[in-house]
Amino acid sequence: MNKPNVYLIDASIYVFKNYYSNQNYVASNGESINAVYGFARFLAQFIHQTKAKYIACAFDESLGTSYRNEIYPDYKANRDPAPDDLKRQFKLCQQVAQVMGVATYCDGYYEADDLIGTLASHYKKLGHSNHIISADKDLAQLVKEGDSWWDFGKSQALNTHMIYEKFGVFPDQIADYLALTGDSVDNIPGVPGVGGKSAVYLLNHFKTLESLLERNKEIAYLSLRGAKSCQKKISLHINDALLAKKLTDIVTDIPLENYDISRQSLDETRIHKLFDYLNFGPLLRRKILDLQNI
Repeated sequence: MNKPNVYLIDASIYVFKNYYSNQNYVASNGESINAVYGFARFLAQFIHQTKAKYIACAFDESLGTSYRNEIYPDYKANRDPAPDDLKRQFKLCQQVAQVMGVATYCDGYYEADDLIGTLASHYKKLGHSNHIISADKDLAQLVKEGDSWWDFGKSQALNTHMIYEKFGVFPDQIADYLALTGDSVDNIPGVPGVGGKSAVYLLNHFKTLESLLERNKEIAYLSLRGAKSCQKKISLHINDALLAKKLTDIVTDIPLENYDISRQSLDETRIHKLFDYLNFGPLLRRKILDLQNI
């Protein structure tokens, strides 16, 4: 008997997206709730469409304080601090997910990616298929056979082979790819001068970053444009590549207090109390209350 699909949502991306929208939604006290309203609509639509029974939202709380900052202090240092208003709305989004019966996870030391990675590993061992909901290609590294990576609302869900077609490398090579090219979004330098095409070529040939670095002298003899120059760059930046790999690898073994992500029954009293404060209208409330029947 097939086990229910598991849906793991990188919630922060969908909070940010709605925070910076042009809409103007306000709570009963007059404070902006653009992010909260948009996130609630997204989550309700997602559950209605997928009929998800096993679902979790992971939120980032560790910007500037994660274990990655201990490894590399400049990790994500290029990002401006989140406005207080956005932090407030993040908390409200977590409350919205909770009253909708969705398990929520956040941590001051590990990032949302790591929380998702840990849940994915746990449920994969139990025989479930994982579906990672995110626009961030970092999370594609978690996809195994039977799983998918899905930017909900923008593109179709991609399996392992479709991820290869999109990025030129398989999911288990994504972290290696980012370690070579760097990741400007997270301020990870990688190997200076090694671009995406070269990284794809090298990983298709050597399969893993470790093998590539160990056998880097062979690069000069490959039919790669600028092969000798590429080999020199990599030989000079082996330690940088290894450091970057520590940053791009997603943790999959955090000791969580609770792994239960089965969707819970709705508490209408809690829902109406929160939604009265948020000034949610009847259409959105009805859509969310209808989740009880899914």
